[in-house]
Amino acid sequence: MSRHDFQIPVTFKHRIVFTRDAFSAGNGCVEELLKEGGGRRAVVLIEQAVALAWPGLEREVQEFFGRTDFDFRGTTVLPGGEQVKGDDGLVRRVWGILDGAHIDRHSYALVIGGGAFLDAVGFATATAHRGVRLVRFPTTTLSQDDSGVGVKCAINGFGKKNWIGAFSVPFGVVNDFRFLHSQDEETRRAGLIEAVKVALVKDGAFFEWIEGNVGALAELVPGVLERCVEQSALLHARHIAEGGDAFETGSSRPLDFGHWAAHKIEAMTKYQVPHGPAVAIGLALDTLYSAEVGLLEKESAMRVLAVLDGLMLGIYHPALDWLEGSGRRRVLAGLDEFREHLGGELTVLLLEDLGRGVDVHEMDEVVLGRCIDVLRERWEDAPAGVGAVVGV
Repeated sequence: MSRHDFQIPVTFKHRIVFTRDAFSAGNGCVEELLKEGGGRRAVVLIEQAVALAWPGLEREVQEFFGRTDFDFRGTTVLPGGEQVKGDDGLVRRVWGILDGAHIDRHSYALVIGGGAFLDAVGFATATAHRGVRLVRFPTTTLSQDDSGVGVKCAINGFGKKNWIGAFSVPFGVVNDFRFLHSQDEETRRAGLIEAVKVALVKDGAFFEWIEGNVGALAELVPGVLERCVEQSALLHARHIAEGGDAFETGSSRPLDFGHWAAHKIEAMTKYQVPHGPAVAIGLALDTLYSAEVGLLEKESAMRVLAVLDGLMLGIYHPALDWLEGSGRRRVLAGLDEFREHLGGELTVLLLEDLGRGVDVHEMDEVVLGRCIDVLRERWEDAPAGVGAVVGV
């Protein structure tokens, strides 16, 4: 029997735009982006919380398309938040909207909302006609500096985060900084954890910049916040484009530093602890562990915790101490789920310096327990208002 092997190179263009007032008459970036693909029809899907925060947004969108040659098929406001990832209800609703508007693979779905909304709607667009053109408009710090510029989409399943999903490169991403400043302060700060994360694993100089500007970031000074979000987004996108494994066929996931515990805490608390605060806890745990096993200087680990304190991000939640019947901490099952999510051997990225990570393939549960004890004691001793944890 003969065998023929072929290598077929496949390339993707990942378009990311940073702007303000994207739908205004004087801003041509969205029209330019859409015309690049030569598409014909478009629908717009807006998360309900965004529509309430920006009551003129639907009118702006209508007026924008009125100035173009696109066949605009209308705007729909839909529920959002982490709960929309809990089942496939929103996905099926979006499928119906796309079908009713005759949105095909040469048409666009413009989706405006936070990370969970983009995830669920993105899974719907990725699976409609095997993929219609998705243009994301992330509206939160967390989605603008991380998930919104990524190439994944998912909903939760079987009690696990992001179990049902796909890799699907969006046609474009528009980071409109206007949306950043409509969130409540706690949500804006929480989203900065992904900037801290990517700095720790990719760019030590960026971490030092965050460290030097931690006061302004905590106060959410607009220019400083926007600069941080943009640099974080670019680092995430460059890793996807240049890291050699955009679709995670291997077992290494450097952009998921701190996430094995974060995802488990989210699921254990039924998402009462949102993604940002959960990542802060997971990042603190893996940073301390890195120091405890001799990979990272302890002084460096303390600098990381000081930044988290300065950003008013919590580093502990009682879920870290919840036990199984066997006496094992329940959160440690997150290591098993993290390995299973990709297959192969367990691969967790730890820190060997600020800005440089290293993959390890086992973690000592006794040492992790000691690190959790340290986080709990630090949290208990913190002044009021420092490191408050959602859901406690």
